[in-house]
Amino acid sequence: MQQKLIYILFLLVSVISYGQVNLFMESDKADYNGKDIINLTIVLELNGIDLEPQTRFQLPDLSKFNIIGSGSMTNTLIDPATNTLVTQKISRIALEPKKRGKIKIGSVLVTVNNKIYKTEPFDINIKDIIEKRSLASNNSGEVYLNMEIEDREVYQDQPTVAVLRVYSKNMDNFRKVKDVHLPHQDNINVHPISFSKSEIDPSGNMASQILAVFMVFPNESGYVEVPSVSASVSSYANKNKILSNKVKLNVKKLPEGSPEYFKNAVGNFNVDVYNASKEKIEVEKPINVIVKVSGEGNLPNMHLPKIVSSPDYEVFAPKITSKVAPGTTGMKGEILANYVIIPKKAGAISIQTEQFAFFDPASREYVDLGQKTLALNAFSHDQILESRTTVEKVNEYTNTLLETVDTPVLKTTTFKVKEKSKFHWNILLTNISILIGLFIMYLLFKTWQKKRALVKETAAKPLGSVAETEKQIRETLKTDINDYFSYLENLKDNEDYQKFFETLEDMDVEVRSQYFQHSPQDFRTFLESHKGPTIAEEYRNLLQRIQMEKYSPLKSAEGIEELLKAVVNLYSQISK
Repeated sequence: MQQKLIYILFLLVSVISYGQVNLFMESDKADYNGKDIINLTIVLELNGIDLEPQTRFQLPDLSKFNIIGSGSMTNTLIDPATNTLVTQKISRIALEPKKRGKIKIGSVLVTVNNKIYKTEPFDINIKDIIEKRSLASNNSGEVYLNMEIEDREVYQDQPTVAVLRVYSKNMDNFRKVKDVHLPHQDNINVHPISFSKSEIDPSGNMASQILAVFMVFPNESGYVEVPSVSASVSSYANKNKILSNKVKLNVKKLPEGSPEYFKNAVGNFNVDVYNASKEKIEVEKPINVIVKVSGEGNLPNMHLPKIVSSPDYEVFAPKITSKVAPGTTGMKGEILANYVIIPKKAGAISIQTEQFAFFDPASREYVDLGQKTLALNAFSHDQILESRTTVEKVNEYTNTLLETVDTPVLKTTTFKVKEKSKFHWNILLTNISILIGLFIMYLLFKTWQKKRALVKETAAKPLGSVAETEKQIRETLKTDINDYFSYLENLKDNEDYQKFFETLEDMDVEVRSQYFQHSPQDFRTFLESHKGPTIAEEYRNLLQRIQMEKYSPLKSAEGIEELLKAVVNLYSQISK
């Protein structure tokens, strides 16, 4: 009996010391109509300071639903009754059902302190599924923005990639979404990656399209909320503004043990310093010294290492030149700081930068690059003169003369042409004879050219059938692409949209045949090789846009007008 009491006592002590884990998932209701959104809430409650989740929520199979959006948050509080730290991690998922009937939602898994916890599965009932066509016709004005950030746990000043998607029941609404404005906030830095629209994903009852991809650099630790992304939706009557969801990031503090001179560089970088001036360095004359920082990370927002001041030289504020582009783990490229430095003494001069260190998220360690030194040798003015060759001295003397002497006086006096008393008639007659001879040769050449053209036109040609003659005339008289533009403009004004799209296809076939390309895919490859990838991408997007407008149930004059402008702009560039 005593052993049982000791066992129970130890069991209670272990429960109190290790805390408690509560994990559950629930839906907002049990029965849904086909048009309802299913909201799933997942709650993980940790009672105790020693409990740390080792994995994210592992969701069950949701292939029977379309995921509309998701969000999560973390709350931390202290229970006043037990003086225990309570941490709540709450995630919410919005789903759209694909079929009706009873659907079972499985368990959510999470690992805490090497132990796996799971929720209980449950069933929900979907009554009716409304077809996609009726939804598109009834809710054509519904457009939603969703900002998706997969990696929501990053270090301070470490980037994470955000994807902006637009959802709508009607694919015709996608072309109306414009003017995407990325979020701006003091505790984040945002850099765009791409504003190119992706191909439309028609899967499920709600189609989607990627509008923008951008990087978010949080510059403070803690929970940082990324503001909503805004866009405008243009309709016939007005222009409406729509907002996306907000996303909360868990920004971790950088590890301790950073060097004293570490500032905010996060990524992988290299520092180089060099002299951009090619001439010999002379005392009291400026030179250009470049400090180059290259690599990948928070390059546009980091503090650059400066040149340390010294009594041996005078340094001025630099001119910053940035050459960066989006990379895989941050902004990639180089930043050049162009310093103007004036040496103050002759002899050896050592130009040093500030000590520089950065944090590498891949290895989770600080990398110390230390100081970079540039050794220079400055000469006095007398030493520069002694080292010059005879030609350099003559050039220096000539330049000094031209700078000090009034050159307009030289031109009007020294180089003034003297008048001559005798006129040379022989020279005049010779020049006139040469001009007359050239003129006669020109007339003879033009006459010969006209006769040759006349002979070609009057040459006998074999007569064929009427069909062959018409075919030969059509091949000889090629239609200018501007004629197509004028004809399309008339069809647009007359609202003959069927003939409009047929003429567009004929124009595309003729332009491709001029470049000996028979299919749009081969023509895109040809444009990418000869016109650049930008023109090829615009051609692909334009073909997709033409197909959307052609099969759209409702065609507007505004949409056709915008499409015609895009066609004229692109095909004019291709036909240059």
